[in-house]
Amino acid sequence: MKIIEITNVDFSLRHFLLPLMRGLRARGHEVVGVSADGPLLEVARAEGFRVVALPLARSLSPLAQWRAFRALLRLMRAERPDIVHAHMPISGFLARLAARAAGVRRVAYTGHGFLFNQPAPWPRRAAALAMEFLGGRITDVFLTVSSEEAADAKRLRLHGAPHAVGNGRDPARFRPDPAARARIRTELGVAPDRTVVIAVSRLVRHKGYPELLAAMREVEAELWVAGIRLPSDHGEDMEPHFAAAGLGPRLRRLGYREDIAALLAAADIFVLPSHFEGLPMSVIEAMLCGLPVVATDIRGPREQVADGETGLLVPPAEVAPLAAALQRLSRDPALRARMGAAGRARALARHDEAAVVARTIDLLLPPP
Repeated sequence: MKIIEITNVDFSLRHFLLPLMRGLRARGHEVVGVSADGPLLEVARAEGFRVVALPLARSLSPLAQWRAFRALLRLMRAERPDIVHAHMPISGFLARLAARAAGVRRVAYTGHGFLFNQPAPWPRRAAALAMEFLGGRITDVFLTVSSEEAADAKRLRLHGAPHAVGNGRDPARFRPDPAARARIRTELGVAPDRTVVIAVSRLVRHKGYPELLAAMREVEAELWVAGIRLPSDHGEDMEPHFAAAGLGPRLRRLGYREDIAALLAAADIFVLPSHFEGLPMSVIEAMLCGLPVVATDIRGPREQVADGETGLLVPPAEVAPLAAALQRLSRDPALRARMGAAGRARALARHDEAAVVARTIDLLLPPP
């Protein structure tokens, strides 16, 4: 069968869709990737995948979305796929509309975090809910990465049979690695016994960077930040917050990195103080690398982190509890080790990439 996998930007295709594309190809299917253009598409192309760049936009502009819809419709009519699998809220909605208009037989959607659950003015949340409701009417296979959001989809009648498939990462790649730890710390000039807190995410407001930077002033550790702001990201610029953090050499800005597994192996504590998530890959990666996780008590992370066992959950958008959790872990190496080991065991049981991909493919494919 020919299957088209569609997402909004190259970052999402590279980090979220590529393992699934590999799994589908391994089962003998033709797989075409689609997203907005960007340099990370070359990673999939280098593996032999055909990837089509379309003018998909993370924007509320009606003109931009009309252009995106028309481009998607032209693609569907030209490719004549057996299955279209759409991802992300806006691109996922438009792709499903185009697939139905083009007569595609099987239309699937994976929600990676519903926008109506994101902190926002109520008109925007209402519009996002309406979009998901309408999209659900034209969806054969409705998936979410989060169990809570699958429950939301059922409760709000977005679809008759939503399935939570989860997220996963390769435990052979993301693992405790003493050699990588020593190498990265040597490269960065960080002492072997220095406590390091690491954050890996896009540099946007809802990832909680203002709270994290304020909290780190009270923590006896240094902070590594791996990530960038994507050109399509909206909202407040985080650079003024980094400039005013006052952490001096205790703050290391690492930018976009492909060696996240090595960076995690070199750190001691992972932190993700988000206000909104689907089911963050970064938490899975950190747990597989044996790190205790400090995250906010919101949809997604609270499914991943067993509070007090594999890490600590704190209220979103609050500095003091975040600082206290990070400080507790920074002062207690034995607690970090226990929580990290428990977190890896939990991630191996729940978030093995091969199992998640297999489960997703079984749901995507039509029954014999």
